[in-house]
Amino acid sequence: MGGIFILLSIISSSAISSSAISSSAISMVTSPGLPQYGAAVVVGLIALLSLKEVLSASEHWNRALNSSFNLAILPLLFCFGLIVAFKIGEVI
Repeated sequence: MGGIFILLSIISSSAISSSAISSSAISMVTSPGLPQYGAAVVVGLIALLSLKEVLSASEHWNRALNSSFNLAILPLLFCFGLIVAFKIGEVI
């Protein structure tokens, strides 16, 4: 009699875990599109470009500061270009 209860508990636990796996697999599927942080990329790019422009007129501006700004701006510029290309592709 004890073996039947063990067998039933194994079957019920495997059924519960398989339903949990299928529900988590469904929630992990995302639709293709822009990331949620596209607006943050644009705001960050504008802020860094503005800061670079203001600091370039300062006496503290040097070659190292210029290259560090370029290091931060270039990936954001690349992402911005991809966002624009995606939006154009969405319209067409």
